[in-house]
Amino acid sequence: MTTPSITHRPLRCWAEIDLAALERNLRLIRASLPANIRYVAVVKADAYGHGLHHVAARLMHSGADLFAVANVTEAAALRELGPGWPILVLSPLLPEEDHFLGDYDLAATVSCPEEVARFNAVGLAAGRAISIHLKIDTGMGRLGVWHEQAEGLYQQILAAPHVRLAGIYTHFASPDDNVAFTHEQRRRFLAALRRCTGIKPGELFVHADNSAGLETMPDASPFNAVRVGLLHFGIIPHPNSLLAQVHTEAVFSFHTRVGLVKRLPRGTSISYGGTYTLERDSTVSILCAGYADGIPRAASNRAEVLIHGQRCPVLGRVTMDQTIVDTTDVPGVQIGDEAVLVGRQRDAKISITEFSRWGDTIPWETLCSVTKRVPRVYRTVLGV
Repeated sequence: MTTPSITHRPLRCWAEIDLAALERNLRLIRASLPANIRYVAVVKADAYGHGLHHVAARLMHSGADLFAVANVTEAAALRELGPGWPILVLSPLLPEEDHFLGDYDLAATVSCPEEVARFNAVGLAAGRAISIHLKIDTGMGRLGVWHEQAEGLYQQILAAPHVRLAGIYTHFASPDDNVAFTHEQRRRFLAALRRCTGIKPGELFVHADNSAGLETMPDASPFNAVRVGLLHFGIIPHPNSLLAQVHTEAVFSFHTRVGLVKRLPRGTSISYGGTYTLERDSTVSILCAGYADGIPRAASNRAEVLIHGQRCPVLGRVTMDQTIVDTTDVPGVQIGDEAVLVGRQRDAKISITEFSRWGDTIPWETLCSVTKRVPRVYRTVLGV
């Protein structure tokens, strides 16, 4: 007997990725930016769980200027799509990874003199200069040279013959909830740039803002690029961002199906630990997804799902492979019916922000937590 292909097995739990919406979002975002601002598409962590190859290919088609990834493994996967596209590695490289900069034509983030020396040696061995972006720490306390010491590292970069400065950037620590500190970081970054004499912003990527921290950039500003990650997936990280008014569409939705429907009497305790007890005779539906698929355990007794366009509360603890919901007030629920965890069903909607709040987390983590056993189903045109 022939084993059926996985692609022909019924879907128990899946994520839908609307690539057409992704492309429309990028075009809307670009149209809302000043003409001189370049688009740095952040596609780390498998494009925030959406699928690196599919997402990057569509962003290339839509006109992204530079791609940013977390590490050389992601960069190598991205480079498989073709040569020529600038790729920036945001995280520090281990010394044994240095040669990949030359092998895959990558730009590295530089935070210290030791990295300049290492990457200069890679350039010498490769017979061409290695592109680097100087990162300036203005208060994040993670990567980057401390802003008061940036001038010295900048001069070392200029003196290294086998590296080429391709960009300068910083990272805001709290753009969504601490405006005062974000302004202070911006001030520190601008002061550091002024001390680095000879910078020609037109020849470099100069970037600080991301989806949450973006501000209006006057023509005289040295900034000429923005890093966009969550926003091109239709998720607004901060309602007061400049781009919060761009009407992007959700690219990601999360679905499962009803595996069992049963009646239980009042007083029955539900799931591990008996953290919920039925207050009435109830119809419960067991969903074919749990925390091993990406439904956070913290959402136990808090989350809701959509079935037949109605909200159904999660009862008891989310388990590894199933989640129990109350469908007493939803007539006609049957085995195989679709349940929407994130997305729209009929006139109802559960946003990823709401879903994340139930799990005591943020949309970034939610997207990265939908596991590999959940197939991604790609929609390439509207209605398909």
